[in-house]
Amino acid sequence: MAMVGLFWIAEGDVYVGAKPSGSGPGVRLTPEGVVALGDGQSGLHLWEDLRALTVTNLPAKSLKRQVGAVKDVALGLVVNLVLPMGPGRVDEAPALMTVRVESAGGDHELAAYVAAAVGYPRTEIDLSRALLARLTEGAATMSTTLAAMSEWGRASGGATPRGAERERLLREWAGVPEGLPA
Repeated sequence: MAMVGLFWIAEGDVYVGAKPSGSGPGVRLTPEGVVALGDGQSGLHLWEDLRALTVTNLPAKSLKRQVGAVKDVALGLVVNLVLPMGPGRVDEAPALMTVRVESAGGDHELAAYVAAAVGYPRTEIDLSRALLARLTEGAATMSTTLAAMSEWGRASGGATPRGAERERLLREWAGVPEGLPA
C-alpha cells in the first residue's frame, strides 16, 4: 500500500484516505463510482450522477503536529516501560476526514480515516482536491485518470514515494502542469 496525497493505493485499488479495515469507515474509488465502506455508511455513488467530490477536515502538516506526534510516541514508550504489565494505553483511532459526494440524487457526507499521522503537505492537499474535481469531469477523464492511478499502484511495489515524486504524480493525474498552482 502506498500513499500519494490523500489517496491510499493498494495494488490496483484506490481509496480516499486510509484503506479501512474491519468495519472502519472508508471511501473507495472504482470505475463504477464512489463506494462508501464501513459501519454507518454504505452505497455506490455512480460517476455519471456526480456533480462534485470534495474533502474537508484535513489536517495540514505542520511543525506543531510533527512535534505532537513525536511527543506521543515518547510518552507511550515511557508508559510502557514504567507499566509493562499494566492495562496499557488505549490507542486512539486515526482522525477522520469528510468526503462530500454531491449528486443529482442528493448530497452525502462519507467518513474516511486520515492516512497521514502528522498531516498532509499543503501542496498535496491542493493537488488531491484538483484530482478529485478532475474525476467528476466526465467518463473518459475519470476512467483514464483512475486507470493511471491503479496501474501505478500495481507497479509501485507498495512503497510510498518521496514528497517530490508524490507531487509529480498528483500533478500528472490531475492534469496540472509543473509550476502552476493546484
